[in-house]
Amino acid sequence: MCSSIVLLGSTGSIGVNTLHIAERYNITVEALVAGNNIDLLNEQIAQFHPRFVAIANCADRGRVSHPNVYCGPEGILEMLGLTQSPTVVNAMVGYAGMMPTLRSVELGRKVALANKESLVVAGEFIDTSRISPIDSEHFGLWYLMGERPVEKLYITASGGAFRDWPLEDIRNATFSDALKHPNWSMGNKITIDSATMTNKLFELLEAKWLFDTVAIDAVIERRSIIHALAQFADGSTTAHYAGVDMKLPIAFALLGEVDEPILPPLDLLEIGAIEFEEIREERYPIWQIKDHLLRNPHLGVVVNAANEEAIDAFGKGEIGFMQMGERVLDAYREFGDVRAGSIDDIIEIDLEVRRYLHTLRAGNR
Repeated sequence: MCSSIVLLGSTGSIGVNTLHIAERYNITVEALVAGNNIDLLNEQIAQFHPRFVAIANCADRGRVSHPNVYCGPEGILEMLGLTQSPTVVNAMVGYAGMMPTLRSVELGRKVALANKESLVVAGEFIDTSRISPIDSEHFGLWYLMGERPVEKLYITASGGAFRDWPLEDIRNATFSDALKHPNWSMGNKITIDSATMTNKLFELLEAKWLFDTVAIDAVIERRSIIHALAQFADGSTTAHYAGVDMKLPIAFALLGEVDEPILPPLDLLEIGAIEFEEIREERYPIWQIKDHLLRNPHLGVVVNAANEEAIDAFGKGEIGFMQMGERVLDAYREFGDVRAGSIDDIIEIDLEVRRYLHTLRAGNR
């Protein structure tokens, strides 16, 4: 069990659940990093008394009830270098979480990773032996696999906010419509990504780096009770069932082993029937690049940058819901020949893709 942690993204759902586990097992919280929810951050500071605090925006520094406050991307990296905790929990959202992951690995820390964009964008430059996934799907795969030879891995998707909408209605869906996830309460970006199936595409790419395989796919399981399945070479398949709660993967990442109840056990009779459905491209257009992306994972940086810009445009009412996927696919074709040889290249490609998306936004294409 780790004695202390640094928590990046403390005010999001993963961060809040991490603090529940830290409190339960008396794990010291050495540092907290948060975005814009300063009121909740101050409550966390009062409860856990971290040595260091970092925030996204320097303009908020005066609102933070702590003497050691760092701000902005550089401030977060500087703060990481001052900490001593053996484990960094990275629950930051989006591309902003990549450099803290790289810095933590460089410092020799174990990274309990919920920031999927780190691996999506820069998986080939990250030592995954230092990564413990705390996405429920990747935790489920790890839980199942053991040492037996695996034929294929599966993760599950809820289907997102529009899984039952008539296709013709989805084009008129609003940003607030897309945030009505049927199963989970999550932040805006991941909820939008769930509705487009981009989140699941990213999780497949994560799994490729974590488990060194492209023999992986996803199916819809509407109730989010089964998180992962492993199909073994002997022909058998096992499934990981667990409640809709992130505390279990977080507990394993922080404790190493768990031998007491973290979640209430599932009542199999209460669960009833479980069904799986195919993810169809006509409802989730991003799915058409799934196989190509798994064979060319270096293009994850393109998909991520284009996706973040498309979500921003959708949130500002510049484009419709289905146009997000069109923008990402456009960028994927435009930058299909790029290949990063270093983290500096990753940063430059990210900027180039974002500049390209800005030209589309300016031209309202």
